Amino acid sequence: MPIKNKFMSSKRKILKWSLIVLTGLVVSIVLFCVWFMSLIPPLPESAKNIKATSPAELPYLTENTVPNRGKILAVVTSTGQMGSSGKSTGYELTELSRAYYVFQANGFEVDVASPLGGLPPIVIDGEDMNEYDYAFLNDTIAQAKIKRSIAMEDVDPKAYQAVYFVGGKGTMYDFPDNEYIQSLVREYYESGKIVSAVCHGPAAFVNVRLSNGELLIANRQVSSFTNSEELLLIPDAAEIFPFLLQDKLIENGARFNEGFMYLNKVSKDGNLVTGQNPWSTWEVAESVIEQMGYKPKQRAVTAEENTISVLEKLESEGYSQAKAALDKFCERDAMAVDRRVIAMHGVVAAMDFNLKKALKLTRLLSYSKKYN
Repeated sequence: MPIKNKFMSSKRKILKWSLIVLTGLVVSIVLFCVWFMSLIPPLPESAKNIKATSPAELPYLTENTVPNRGKILAVVTSTGQMGSSGKSTGYELTELSRAYYVFQANGFEVDVASPLGGLPPIVIDGEDMNEYDYAFLNDTIAQAKIKRSIAMEDVDPKAYQAVYFVGGKGTMYDFPDNEYIQSLVREYYESGKIVSAVCHGPAAFVNVRLSNGELLIANRQVSSFTNSEELLLIPDAAEIFPFLLQDKLIENGARFNEGFMYLNKVSKDGNLVTGQNPWSTWEVAESVIEQMGYKPKQRAVTAEENTISVLEKLESEGYSQAKAALDKFCERDAMAVDRRVIAMHGVVAAMDFNLKKALKLTRLLSYSKKYN
């Protein structure tokens, strides 16, 4: 056989086997995805009408009501776009709604402010919504406060017992250098009132100087959205944002307290309370109540929170302990753990090319199916 024909024959064989391998790989990935999705149970009947939830249907708010203790100010961003990137942003709904109801259930009326006042831009992540979040959207009083948020320059600092800065990537642009935010934070911190924030909300503190000229966060323990969390979702975040929040906090002297990626972490340093990400919202809000000298009202812990604690076990103590924690929850109530959260963290681990972690999460998700 001529050399040319031999070459062409070999080339065809290589191409043939390449196509076979590629097809096999694609089929394997598709089958794995189908199997993976089969591990996530369908929503229970009780969750199908969740979008219509009203505040009146939440026992946490309606039972064993707490007498009025004053007011707390929640501050959200007015920025709806990430710089010149064209990417939309706003305040994170879940970081406002859950804290709003914790404060309300514990006897505090909540007002909403923003740098510019009026209707602020919002980010709604449908994957993370629960009954409290939908109740907030259906809460006519809360929505009226959102639509007419108070401009920071019009806020009366004496009207509130604490301030809480809601996260959302827009805060990176309009919180750090806002003179009214800085003035209020300085006044509250120096007078012993609680200043708190979650996720990107600590951007409000990065440039605040106390009356003695020192930076507020210098040598104080602080948590916020981390570089690793930011860069996984937005690889060019360093170019889009004025700074990376973790870097800026450390640069200005904070003792940065970093937890596991996308899991709960809260730092309490005197009257400064900060949380790492949306999963820290419940604990941040209840820590505000504690730091004010009150015992937080008892609340039914959500399935999402239980799941986060299982995933924290996985990170800190390994697969066996995480499985035991899952059993402990699900033996009492099969729906006490949200499998969707496990699946989401598995996808995130794969995106981060942490295949060992992704495998552990997939095993845990598969194991949890016994409680379906």
